[in-house]
Amino acid sequence: MKFNKQKSPQAEKEFGGTLGATCIPVFLPLTVLYLLCVCRSPVASVLQWPPVLPPTAQLWDPLAPVLILGWMALQSFFYLLPMGKVSEGMVLKDGSRLKYPINGFHALCITAVLLTLSLWLGMPLGYLFELLLPLAVCAIGVSFLLSLYLYISSFWAPHHALAQGGNTGNPLYDFFMGRELNPRIGSFDLKYFCELRPGLIGWVVINFGMLMKEVELRDSASLAMILVNGFQLLYVADALWNEEAVLTTMDIVHDGFGFMLVFGDLAWVPFTYSLQAAFLVVHPQSLSPLGATAIVTLNELETIATATGKRLLVSGWWGLVRHPNYLGDLLMALAWSLPCGFNHLLPYFYVVYFTVLLIHREARDERHCRAKYGLAWDSYCRRVPYRIFPYIY
Repeated sequence: MKFNKQKSPQAEKEFGGTLGATCIPVFLPLTVLYLLCVCRSPVASVLQWPPVLPPTAQLWDPLAPVLILGWMALQSFFYLLPMGKVSEGMVLKDGSRLKYPINGFHALCITAVLLTLSLWLGMPLGYLFELLLPLAVCAIGVSFLLSLYLYISSFWAPHHALAQGGNTGNPLYDFFMGRELNPRIGSFDLKYFCELRPGLIGWVVINFGMLMKEVELRDSASLAMILVNGFQLLYVADALWNEEAVLTTMDIVHDGFGFMLVFGDLAWVPFTYSLQAAFLVVHPQSLSPLGATAIVTLNELETIATATGKRLLVSGWWGLVRHPNYLGDLLMALAWSLPCGFNHLLPYFYVVYFTVLLIHREARDERHCRAKYGLAWDSYCRRVPYRIFPYIY
């Protein structure tokens, strides 16, 4: 393959441009480690100063890289198994369409069977709580190494295989955004694999480990822990059941595969989305039957599937706001945090982060739709003026 240094036409840089691409890969990994440390502290205050810093010995365990690499290998094996159907992605610049195995839900089910077998064999799954920091450190390391590989290997990819937004010629920015749109090793699509498999299923496994740790400490799982595990398992199962829909998302269709997506998939998702479960291990909460019922009701929104892989609220909401699916996601995120009570801000980190993320993502959607649909999009916006929150935003 010819070495490719050709740049795409200049596009508007996102995420703060070069400054953001330099700072985010430093700031976000430190944020993950900081939040995990706060979860384990008695105070659990995100505003505590000086911040909670663990001894260096707590950041490393020789078992952690074995588990991380073994986990990646196991999910890769499931990805390659001839089960489920094969679907085609969107049409690429050269007119071709890549093929993708739709077997993520199968991988989740097999993982559940293996977890059940592990329990039967007496494996101490609760030990995941002690390993959270070393596992996060290793996942961050794997994210940097994979991102470096993707950046270097992209120079041998044909020009039509590059993502316009990540092919600017600025090494820091392109490393962050990702130069190649669909990097593959043979038929193994690295971005598609990482998008839903190791991180999302890993999130469920970490949650279950936290539940088992609570059983070790208190002889039974609390209602709050069961609700958090149940809600988030349903969310992941739904995403994998509708895995084919991810082929039309911005991540797959538009964004290159660089540090932004690699770190988000492999480190940010499993280790920050599981904060509620980790918090409950150290800070148990009591829930009344009435409170639990109210939280379950909040989480069980009436929805239908959309082509974006998210969920769309029905009963006319789409005509009220442009992204009722985002609003639905935020309400579910709130339901995941409510079992943790109101005495600490930390369990609500996901809600705050997800609000910022979806507002930013909606702004990106807005730019793409305006460029794609032109005046028709302006007419639609006049008819549906609110973006996510009715009568607010």
